[in-house]
Amino acid sequence: MMSALGQEGKDWCRCLISAFLIRSVYKIALSPLMLRSQEIISKVDTRRNRSIIYGYFCFIDYAKAFDCVDHNKLWKILKETGIPDHLTCLLRNVYAGQEATVTTGHGTTDWFQIGKGVRQGCILSPCLFNFYAEDIMRNAGLEETQAGIKIARRNINNLRYADDITLMAKSEEELKSLLMKVKEESEKVGLKLNIQKTKIMASGPITSWERDGETVETVSDFIFLGSKITADGDCSHEIKRRLLLGRKVMTNLDSIFKSRDITLPTKVHLVKAMVFPVVM
Repeated sequence: MMSALGQEGKDWCRCLISAFLIRSVYKIALSPLMLRSQEIISKVDTRRNRSIIYGYFCFIDYAKAFDCVDHNKLWKILKETGIPDHLTCLLRNVYAGQEATVTTGHGTTDWFQIGKGVRQGCILSPCLFNFYAEDIMRNAGLEETQAGIKIARRNINNLRYADDITLMAKSEEELKSLLMKVKEESEKVGLKLNIQKTKIMASGPITSWERDGETVETVSDFIFLGSKITADGDCSHEIKRRLLLGRKVMTNLDSIFKSRDITLPTKVHLVKAMVFPVVM
């Protein structure tokens, strides 16, 4: 049959046959891998359904956390932590002599000294608050306590990123104990819990919590550090949420993508800078 075709027809047939063979070989090679993957997935699902570990989480919110950091206590904590004196001296000089005045509808107050608070927007502020929070956790005894969740053979009972703090325990009683210790030590250094914004999430049964006459809300999901965490551990909601956010960003950039005045490399950079961080 090929002898009856011209040179172009022969070349086309060879390409078609090659593509068919490559596709067939690809399917043959992929079949064992697919079967093996299904076996592994089945084992993982069986193990997951057979063993469920309940976890209890408290997402702490401090009332005006950065504004309530006491300077004198902060310098003391830095010294006890082992920060060199010359660095502490530099920080003290940065915060020394700060004054403020308040303007209201009735006039302006006299100038007064500022002895509390780390600067909003300063790149040093999260680090300084980390030292403050570390001192609270150590004094609360969170490093020595057995309360927490075992992860990779390590006992983890708190996750912290500046003022975003989460307490973790394997039972409701443990979590209550951790929260009370942290609350007491926080108040000693001038930080107060915002009960209205502090949330509890549990993958097991839990009773109603009350602190200082206010009820701590129990939620089924919570956005922590930009990611949605659910009590049942289902990631599908977070995936859908991120895809919707990515689609929203793409819609906002639609006019830029359609513009012929903007080069393709620039558009690619925009996607990497604005879409990928939201979706990934």
